[in-house]
Amino acid sequence: MAKKENIASVLAFEKKLIPSDGYMYGTTWENRNTVTPLKLQEKSVRGTISNRLKSAIKGDPAKLNAEVEKANLQRVDSCALAPEQDTLKLHFSLKVLGGIPQPSACNNALFKQSYSAAAKDYIAREGFRELARRYALNIASARFLWRNRVGAEQIEVVVKVLNKESEQEWVFDATQFTTRNFDADDSQVNQLAGRIATVLSSDDDFLVLDISCYAKVGRAQEVYPSEELVLDKGKGEKSKILYAVDDIAAMHSQKLGNALRTIDTWYPAFDDLEESAGPIAIEPYGAVTNLGKAYRTPKDKQDFYTFFDGWARGEKLDRIVDEHYVMAVIVRGGVFGESEK
Repeated sequence: MAKKENIASVLAFEKKLIPSDGYMYGTTWENRNTVTPLKLQEKSVRGTISNRLKSAIKGDPAKLNAEVEKANLQRVDSCALAPEQDTLKLHFSLKVLGGIPQPSACNNALFKQSYSAAAKDYIAREGFRELARRYALNIASARFLWRNRVGAEQIEVVVKVLNKESEQEWVFDATQFTTRNFDADDSQVNQLAGRIATVLSSDDDFLVLDISCYAKVGRAQEVYPSEELVLDKGKGEKSKILYAVDDIAAMHSQKLGNALRTIDTWYPAFDDLEESAGPIAIEPYGAVTNLGKAYRTPKDKQDFYTFFDGWARGEKLDRIVDEHYVMAVIVRGGVFGESEK
């Protein structure tokens, strides 16, 4: 248990990977320089009853027919390429920041000193090389396309460094990289990872990347912007609302960020064929909301706080991968204050 004089009840870290929103455009694979902003379209559809029915209805064919006859009218947003277009372009920027050893807020000087020493020791030994390699592979593999990646015949990712006097560019064939692991060894990925690692290891440096991704999904095919959270479903006019900025279909910066930090293959169940969810996003409790499961629990002593509380006070962790995980959560950012009680 930490001594009372070494407890930071106020502790916060700013995120170090900062994506913009992603903007969506339609184009053709042969002429990718000519693009058209994609707009949302509203549809009014009549669906069928497909939810589970009460026992009384299931056992009575007449009541079942009555239910089926009821109209299931819906108004929804959708987004698709134009009839002459076969390729989706997703464009966003990514800023990478340094300054990991310094919390953005900390109300305990003793804790701040011990944490900074632990962070600097990690940087001296590891230099963020493994984390940066995984971030770079997530960019190269176009993991950030999410559902738009499925069924794409060809995917090209163009990454440009926008920093003045240090411009650089890489072009990746995303289909050559899997999203199931991080075993790939590619010279261009390693170059991009080197730029990211250098900045993450710095005191106050920064890197700005311009990322354009082209996915050949098929003529007039539907594409998938982010979906807005509808808090009053059933009361509003539409049951599905998609995200757009200035009439351009878009993906939330949070969704892009989640894809970039999907690098956690170190949680206990990863190697279990029945339990594994594949790589998961870096989270303090390994939360995967669509599966309704936390893969890093305090009970198993695999969560961020179990590792961080000792490590930040000078204790050594048993495995280097646990250090990678702790530092990845700090790159993610958040408020991690500890109660003195």
